[in-house]
Amino acid sequence: MTDTHVSKNSPTSADVAIIGAGPAGLTAAYLLTKQGYRVTVIEKDPAYVGGISRTVEHEGFRFDIGGHRFFSKSREVVDLWNEILPDDFIERPRMSRIYYEGKFYSYPLRAFEALWNLGIFRSTLCMVSYAQAKLFPNREVRSFEDWTINQFGRKLYSIFFKTYTEKVWGMPCDEMSADWAAQRIKGLSLGAAVLDGLKRSLGLNKTPNDGMATKTLLETFRYPRLGPGMMWEAARDKVRTGGNHVLMAHSFKQLTQDQKTGRWRMTATGPDGDIVIDAAHVISSAPMRELAARIHPLPACALTAAPNLKYRDFLTVALKIRSDDLFPDNWIYIHDSKVQVGRVQNFRSWSPEMVPDPELACVGLEYFCFEGDGLWASSDEDLVELATREMAILGLCDPADVVGGAVVRQEKAYPVYDDDYAAHVETMRGELEARYPTLHMIGRNGMHRYNNQDHAMMTAMLTVRNIVAGENLYDIWGVNEDAEYHEAGTEGEQAALASVRDVPARVAKAA
Repeated sequence: MTDTHVSKNSPTSADVAIIGAGPAGLTAAYLLTKQGYRVTVIEKDPAYVGGISRTVEHEGFRFDIGGHRFFSKSREVVDLWNEILPDDFIERPRMSRIYYEGKFYSYPLRAFEALWNLGIFRSTLCMVSYAQAKLFPNREVRSFEDWTINQFGRKLYSIFFKTYTEKVWGMPCDEMSADWAAQRIKGLSLGAAVLDGLKRSLGLNKTPNDGMATKTLLETFRYPRLGPGMMWEAARDKVRTGGNHVLMAHSFKQLTQDQKTGRWRMTATGPDGDIVIDAAHVISSAPMRELAARIHPLPACALTAAPNLKYRDFLTVALKIRSDDLFPDNWIYIHDSKVQVGRVQNFRSWSPEMVPDPELACVGLEYFCFEGDGLWASSDEDLVELATREMAILGLCDPADVVGGAVVRQEKAYPVYDDDYAAHVETMRGELEARYPTLHMIGRNGMHRYNNQDHAMMTAMLTVRNIVAGENLYDIWGVNEDAEYHEAGTEGEQAALASVRDVPARVAKAA
């Protein structure tokens, strides 16, 4: 049997079958391979591993799908990155700005710059609004809007959060769960950001921000020199070198458990037809909605909770532009309703090796959409034309300098946090865990949780420990449950992410 093609209808046996070759799936596959387990991974993409963390190549240019900084508070995650990719990390400066009403704001904020750009009147309104929110907070926080106004005041919320957030999610902020805001914004204190900006504006704070401050103040990060996909290609290769299999272009079709033996039969559709993988355990990083719908016989949650889970998709339009470089930022957030683009990445600022031609710049415009809507269904030519036009509107380039482009679509990039998502996830988790103790859900889509790359990896690492121990020593749903963002603290300072709950005596026994 080869890694890509398997003869039609030929069953294959494994200790563990894994759905998806993203960061979570490949982390599990790599660690299980090291432990001597027989593992088979299926991945529907015909060419790329890494999921949303893959790096797409087009005519020698490399595109990072979403922008992935490599930083983690977890020592295990940092050690694993170094183990898989020991010689290919580079240190990169972090620079990002916000574009709002024709002006750029440094991010993190620089106090004098922000005051100058907003003007004294609007700045005063922001501070009055902030004070009002602190003195008279909303005691019944339900939505993203409620939470953010409580933290920053209504005026700052309307300037720096509302437009961009509604672009990303395609829904009003008052319909989004406060959980998302708490998880993604919690580390940012307005007072700390303004104080830091004031000190830096006055030249009083020259100490590099190495991550000891909040997430938005991080000034450097590590990055694979050829993009994040380099990490996951190396992990795939190590899994194969260890004698296991990563089957590309194989889509998850059906999952059935033998009631007598408890073993799983997982069916996948590949280039040569269906294959069946027999396994003791299944690890799934597939979207929860898809997993439930493909278990046979259907669990109750497949008809009740699963259809109510929603996802947000996005696409990247990469433009090659005649210029040595356009701007120094890694990315620019676009808080402007005149254009549809939500963020613009500068791939050379991530790594010079992403852009092979020194006379060309390469940028990625990110558009957030729903699969099948007008943006998603547009032709690549129309999307390149749209991106070119919007770069001109933003004043970032002359359309005449654009010499080519490419489009990368990413389905189910973000699990949606609407009012009811948590109840639906809990319903599904409860039924599937009770009925199928050897079916393990991991990663961002596998748990319908907006985890970062290191959190997704940690869910896989703890799942592997549970499989090896033969019992659930760790509650993987505790990863990141305290909503503390992963960049708040020193890299690698913790033996496990703070939110992980374990049973020390049982862990010691297993070790």
